[in-house]
Amino acid sequence: MSPAAPGRRSGLLLAAGLAAGAAPVACVLYGVLSVASGLLTVAAAWLTRSVLDNLGPGAGMSTLLAPALGLTLVGAIAALLPHVCRYLSAEVDRRTALRADARLFTKAAAFPGLSRFEDPDFLDRLRLARQSGGRVPAQVMNAALGLARSAITVTGFLGSLLVLNPVLTVLVAAAGVPTLCAEIALSRRRAGAAWRVGATERREWFYSGLLTDAEAAKEVRLFAIGGFLRDRMLAERRTADAARRAVDRREVAVQSGLGLLAALMTGGSLLWAVRETSRGELSAGDVTLLVAAIAGTQSAFAALAHEAARAGESLLIFGHYRYVIEAPPDLELAPDPRPLPALRRGIELRDVWFRYSERHPWVLKGVNLTIPHGGCLALVGLNGAGKTTLVKLLCRFYDPTRGAILWDGVDLREVDPAELRDRITALFQDFVQYDLTAAENIALGDLGALDDEERIVSAARRAGAHNTLRELPKGYQTPLTRSFFMEKDKDDPESGVLLSGGQSQRLALARAFLRGTRDLMILDEPSARLDAEAESEIHASITRHRGGRTSVLISHRMGSLRNADVIVVLSGGRIVERGDHARLLAVGGEYARLFALQATGYLPDATGPSEGAALTEVSP
Repeated sequence: MSPAAPGRRSGLLLAAGLAAGAAPVACVLYGVLSVASGLLTVAAAWLTRSVLDNLGPGAGMSTLLAPALGLTLVGAIAALLPHVCRYLSAEVDRRTALRADARLFTKAAAFPGLSRFEDPDFLDRLRLARQSGGRVPAQVMNAALGLARSAITVTGFLGSLLVLNPVLTVLVAAAGVPTLCAEIALSRRRAGAAWRVGATERREWFYSGLLTDAEAAKEVRLFAIGGFLRDRMLAERRTADAARRAVDRREVAVQSGLGLLAALMTGGSLLWAVRETSRGELSAGDVTLLVAAIAGTQSAFAALAHEAARAGESLLIFGHYRYVIEAPPDLELAPDPRPLPALRRGIELRDVWFRYSERHPWVLKGVNLTIPHGGCLALVGLNGAGKTTLVKLLCRFYDPTRGAILWDGVDLREVDPAELRDRITALFQDFVQYDLTAAENIALGDLGALDDEERIVSAARRAGAHNTLRELPKGYQTPLTRSFFMEKDKDDPESGVLLSGGQSQRLALARAFLRGTRDLMILDEPSARLDAEAESEIHASITRHRGGRTSVLISHRMGSLRNADVIVVLSGGRIVERGDHARLLAVGGEYARLFALQATGYLPDATGPSEGAALTEVSP
């Protein structure tokens, strides 16, 4: 796929707008000084010519003073300008990077759904956007100013050559064209190579991440797979290096040829100058000006080509930033969203079909389901049956491919996703523990409670996490990470603590409880990492907390679902059974089979193989 990006605005205008908007004064000053510096070398060459031509036995001080003072002034300015320009460039770079990153991450956070973050192509673009967005606008501005500076220098020196020899002027100008074209072509190759190795680099980072990740360290060492992962990482590195090496070799060949052309042009010009000087056609000052003009023109042409190539390469890479910034929402948002009513009747899934793309199989197939208001609906099924996907649809992380989901009769497509999610609290199966303090981990469930210790502690109590958290080195203010320390903990970096899996799950449950009386509670495997005693406590707490509230409960532990008002069994993306626990057991279908299969593990060996053959084999 090409790295080009869609959008009406050109990348150049977007990059210039970011830089100018971030640091307008610094941009103007930098621009003026950069362009002015392009005149200095030309002025120095002419002043040197004037000094040399006026040297001689009869030269007076008044004749030499003006050009000498001019050279001194030009030298002083030339000595100061690079340092001032370097500071201004760095300041523009810093401010532009901050502004660009703010826009990028604001956009990334604004995608209402999940599809962008489950798309490898988009993730590649996002990675390149993060790399390019902060630095490319400043690079483009630097390149544009470099182009202007080089163009002024080229124009000045070509004008100087024109005074000396029009034919030579044409030859020198013509020799610069191949350099310009070659550099632009090389820049396209470099940008294309950066895009092609994107997936390779991502795999390399994946393997290197496993080799340095604390969570993976146990298995890496126990299974002795460090060498295997290292070899995989190095193989990906070699692949990426080979692609870059091919570009570098072409670059060496092309630029060597261009350098040889420049050397031949310089040598020929000097031979002509020597001949003309011997004939008395050129003065010492003319020769000095000629040498400076040829060298300056070639140098300026090379700089012009380099800046043009750099600008082109930067803009090609910047296309990924544009792609992310200008990408449309991953969900179709209603132009005039309907207000979401308070849940009074229930949620209805009406002939819902879903697949993640046309290349993927159907995950849900014609699901018709009602989640009654105030009741608890439990979802049962083997892995891949569609349970978690159904939860994603309820939160509107995706829209159904066919069919509709109605909230008290209102299609979820017609409401603002943010308003919908404000009515939902959830504990996801793949919950996150943030590298923040314990209190902050809970408060993220409702940022309004960030400074409300009473609410945070209350939620932790209901989740059974209070006793654990209060015994930490700094109680609820203890950082739950050993990866880094907070600024306030810099004098005691050892204060960070890592929780166990079960403790982390209680913390995530407290975060869900903190959201209080939301219309819908979703609990996806809320006790998967808990021991039997903790599981019993948690489900009792969940039952109390969801009393009278609409809730969806998913669990592979069948005993925790028996008190649900309605149990729905999914298989292959379809509903194959529904009813309460007693009714489904009486039917003797899939639910009864799964329940019996799981219960067999708790029966004494005397039950014999005939009653539980699937799970009665126990190792000594």
